[in-house]
Amino acid sequence: MNGFDNEFSIAAAAILAIIALSFWRVMRGPCVFDRLLAAGAVGTNAIALLAVMGFIFERPDMFVDLALTYALLNFVGTVAAAKYLENHPDVEPADAGVEQ
Repeated sequence: MNGFDNEFSIAAAAILAIIALSFWRVMRGPCVFDRLLAAGAVGTNAIALLAVMGFIFERPDMFVDLALTYALLNFVGTVAAAKYLENHPDVEPADAGVEQ
């Protein structure tokens, strides 16, 4: 155990709170684009959480490898969703029909 365990635990709790807020946005987003952005934010914060967990368990080398792998999967998922939405123009933002 090192002297920074309490600080890393607090950081992990803060990242979990941010993930919870982003996940709420995934569930309650007004349109598909808001949900995709929130899903990307959840993935990015999960990467940060993996890195912090590596320091908590004193194995940052293993957890950083997992975080990099998850980052690549997050990127591939984002590109796949973007390609899908590009080929399906019937998906519109929630406020597309609102005139200002």
